Amino acid sequence: MTMRCAVLYDCEYLTMEGAQRRYWAGPLDPDPIVVQIGAVKLGLEGDFPILETEKIYVTPVDRFGRECALDPYFIDLTGISQETVMAEGISLKSAIDRLSGFAGDACMWAWGKDELNLMGISCYVAGIDPVLPADRFGNASRLLLKAGMPYEDIQKTNSGQLADYFGIDHPPLNGHDALDDALSIAFTLQKMLHAKRLTLSDFDPSRID
Repeated sequence: MTMRCAVLYDCEYLTMEGAQRRYWAGPLDPDPIVVQIGAVKLGLEGDFPILETEKIYVTPVDRFGRECALDPYFIDLTGISQETVMAEGISLKSAIDRLSGFAGDACMWAWGKDELNLMGISCYVAGIDPVLPADRFGNASRLLLKAGMPYEDIQKTNSGQLADYFGIDHPPLNGHDALDDALSIAFTLQKMLHAKRLTLSDFDPSRID
């Protein structure tokens, strides 16, 4: 029997200095389209193991079909180089298909609502249909709220900081790397499951309080 699991994921999007503060509305700001997806498959039974990981680079293409150059601020923030994207990047459609295949029928959880950029803005700009429906996604911050993390701390803690916030021993993680941020979420939820602060039933996004 296949172990029941959840998929924790994170995305990195085109940005430049100050773009987030401007809601990507400045005259030179790029559209916030996805460049990198990281995903972790977490078992929800037994010892709650990390089952599998995935890292996907996406070739960002603007609304006119032109490949986008990465801003130096984005490169410094994420560690993703133009050369890496050129060598390993795939189309957004292929990336979503790959993420969907990785997840299978498991719900996908981000720290926040990355699906709104991934399936919304990114697909809109690329001119493709958002093939994964909204009910496939959950907000992992709601899981941590249920597990007892103070609301005010949730608001000021990003995904890459979660494992350190809870004092979890882990391999070195680079903030703003999509896979490492997804691992930070996964290690944290794994700890909550071990501590019985979360249970299998909490990972049904239609039932979470």
